This record gives sequence, structure tokens and C-alpha cells, in this order.
Amino acid sequence: MVVRMRRNRSQTAKRRSHHAIVPARLAKCGCGASRVSHRACRQCGTYNGRVVVDVVARATRDARRAKRRSAGLRESGQTPDKSTAKT
Repeated sequence: MVVRMRRNRSQTAKRRSHHAIVPARLAKCGCGASRVSHRACRQCGTYNGRVVVDVVARATRDARRAKRRSAGLRESGQTPDKSTAKT
């Protein structure tokens, strides 16, 4: 059975011309690291000239969680996975 209002190849290609993947636009942070536009910097935690993310507190919390996770795995007899453990 043939579709009555079929789109031809050129119309399909014209529609798909806008489907291209565009690279993320990066901006320079005040600390010198590159960051995605309209997002806080991952290195220093600043956005629009002020600190919005406490990077030091986040790092200590992640270290504490990793330590607790590896201790739990040791108690259960499993070994902590080296690929997921942060150094």
C-alpha cells in the first residue's frame, strides 16, 4: 500500500538539516577553567561573580561517603571496586 501524501527525499533532508548536533558553548571562568555557559564553574563554584557552590565542602563530603562505602564493602566481605573509588 502506498502512502498518499508521501514526502520525497529532498523534503525529508530539508527537515533533517536542523537535527545536527551542536557542540556545547564554553566560556572562560574567572579562575581560568572552561565552563558551560549559564552554569556554575565546576572548579571554583562561582557563577556571575559570586560563589554559589561550596567546592571544598562538596569534596570533603564525597571523600567521607567514599570512605564509608569502602568500609561497608570490607565488612560485607566484598572488595571495593578500584574503578569507582576516587583517589
